[in-house]
Amino acid sequence: MSFKTEQEAFWAGDFGTEYIQRNQGDALLASNLDFFGKALRQARSIHSCIEFGANIGMNLKALKLLHPGIDAHAIEINAEAAKQLGEVIPSANVHNTSILDFTPARQWDLTLIKGVLIHINPEVLPQVYDKLFAACGRYLMVAEYYNPAPVASPYRGHSDRLFKRDFAGEIMDRHPQLQLVDYGFAYRRDPNFPQDDITGFLMETR
Repeated sequence: MSFKTEQEAFWAGDFGTEYIQRNQGDALLASNLDFFGKALRQARSIHSCIEFGANIGMNLKALKLLHPGIDAHAIEINAEAAKQLGEVIPSANVHNTSILDFTPARQWDLTLIKGVLIHINPEVLPQVYDKLFAACGRYLMVAEYYNPAPVASPYRGHSDRLFKRDFAGEIMDRHPQLQLVDYGFAYRRDPNFPQDDITGFLMETR
């Protein structure tokens, strides 16, 4: 698999594989259930979804519990994560590729990206925004670190691997057919269901 950016190679390689061990377990699943239960409370009739950058499927596990029978699909760049993801959703629905190389062949009721845009090279964000919109049949959920202006931060000893900005605002500016339905913040110090200081934005196509 060839890559267009350093960030893609970073997540497809050893660092992405090591990430798996840090991001799994019942506590995370419980936090995800709480997060999506709140973040999607205004959404209706979600029968299908696709997650961009699903890792091993911890978000999809929560969505499957909240929406039994959901037709779940996913994109994941790391081969080991994609293999484990195939135990959560049908392996035929797992696209082991870079988001930049993925072309949506259909649309889904819910398109999801959570904790992924922050790790994508800012120069290619417009391409990713267009792919998210192309996949969106009705709802788009973006859950990322928010900052009103673009900023880069160190990430586990690495530079140019973590970026914060108003992702949802940029997507809506680029695709005015999307309108904001709901938003909310999840705090890492929540005593019951912590998340990693992410802000979730639910948008709907008009």
